[in-house]
Amino acid sequence: MTELLVPEAGFTPEALHSESILIVDFGSQVTQLIARRVREAGVYSEIAPFNSAAEAFERMQPDGIILSGGPSSVNDEDAPLVPDAFYQAGVPILGICYGQQVMAKQLGGEITSHEMGEFGRAFVDIETTSTLFEGVWSKGERHQVWMSHGDKVTSLAPGFTTVGTSDGAPFAITADEERRFYGIQFHPEVVHTPDGAKLIGNFARHVCGLTGDWSMAEYRATKIAEIREQVGVGPDGGKVICGLSGGVDSSVAAILIHEAIGDQLTCVFVDHGLLRLNEREQVETLFREHYHIPLVVVEAEDRFMAGLAGQTDPEKKRKFIGGEFIAVFEEEAAKLGGADFLAQGTLYPDVIESVSFTGGPSVTIKSHHNVGGLPERMNMALVEPLRELFKDEVRDLGRELGLDDKFVGRHPFPGPGLAIRIPGEVTKERCDILRKADAIYLDEIRNAGLYDAIWQAFAVLLPVKTVGVMGDARTYDSVCALRAVTSTDGMTADIFPFDASFLTGCATRIVNEVKGINRVVYDYTSKPPGTIEWE
Repeated sequence: MTELLVPEAGFTPEALHSESILIVDFGSQVTQLIARRVREAGVYSEIAPFNSAAEAFERMQPDGIILSGGPSSVNDEDAPLVPDAFYQAGVPILGICYGQQVMAKQLGGEITSHEMGEFGRAFVDIETTSTLFEGVWSKGERHQVWMSHGDKVTSLAPGFTTVGTSDGAPFAITADEERRFYGIQFHPEVVHTPDGAKLIGNFARHVCGLTGDWSMAEYRATKIAEIREQVGVGPDGGKVICGLSGGVDSSVAAILIHEAIGDQLTCVFVDHGLLRLNEREQVETLFREHYHIPLVVVEAEDRFMAGLAGQTDPEKKRKFIGGEFIAVFEEEAAKLGGADFLAQGTLYPDVIESVSFTGGPSVTIKSHHNVGGLPERMNMALVEPLRELFKDEVRDLGRELGLDDKFVGRHPFPGPGLAIRIPGEVTKERCDILRKADAIYLDEIRNAGLYDAIWQAFAVLLPVKTVGVMGDARTYDSVCALRAVTSTDGMTADIFPFDASFLTGCATRIVNEVKGINRVVYDYTSKPPGTIEWE
């Protein structure tokens, strides 16, 4: 485990970052992927909404700026804009999609809106050399990219030249090399642009001239300092309770917070009857026996099942579970003599699907129990040190904190637990059936040596019954769906291509060993259009 450097008194979190890039969010659903690519290049980055970007710039004093995509048209009367001072700051700027368009418009170019845009895979032809592409793309080459735009630049701003074109965008890549301003119509942050990460890395390292020495050790130190600053340390510091689900996210958050403030933290594990097989026992062993972190286990199965009885709407189930979690935490805080803060293992994919990460104009996909389900009148402030991270980054942080690979490599498990894997009404009987089927499925995956190759795998108990034959008897039991996906960040996912013999073996075991299931199906839906979880 890397030795932690404890910040000095008077430290501010941004002081740890000698190099940084500010990402201005215009509401794209994939803005955080830009930050991810910058971090992969070894440079610290922060996202700020366009309407508070000036304050973020003043605080960070960044070495470069990236302007994200977004759903607006720059020709709209109320179109979001870049603060004018950014263009006078003398730092490199990279505009992506809407970011390219808004920069072009503000600096004197023209943007045209079209009913027919350019969406999906496209190809750009490199017309000339550019510092942005040095060592990656060369003049005369053609490269695959990912487009998603209706508007496009149709007249360049003064000082800009055309670097690349595509069939749908005559100014697909533009540059003002003297001011180090670059605009690209495609999205380099998504995996569908094969060289995209290299291009963003080139902007950070080559155009901005940064060394790229930021690491997860630095993130760890930064977050510990932020937690101490928010909560306070010692006799005058606040008390924190952490909602522990047993998954990787909340566990890493708890260990990080405990490192920051010690026994000012108490973890609360709610046994709500929606857990995986043997989940409670594993949590108690890890936190009480290994890390010696104060842990309270709350028996709450009856109250959760009572509240879920008769409820079939997935949003209402999520909202109930979120609200009931908070109610339990508040009750436990009172028993502990009061607590000032509630800690959660919220990740960025949770946030962006619930509400814009920065309060900007991105749209809500679905509520998450630990974001959209919070009641308005909550008596504790939130501590969410993982809120800016993707799952694989949380795993990196867990390793940085000394957690075993077997633990940090566990598949994601949602806070609402089995409730969102049981479409329709949730009952104790249905949870027990699903728990057994899920355990068999994961056991088969581990036995086949496939667990680490899969991002997430789980069983779903459908609200459908079908006729079956077992022995000479007719059955009328439930259908179980199996889901397994590959992903890097949870924002997009592809199905895992099991062979037929593996799925046949899983189905046979489940039907034979789990009473109440007589049919098994496999979910072949990618994300998008589906989400990873069913609800």
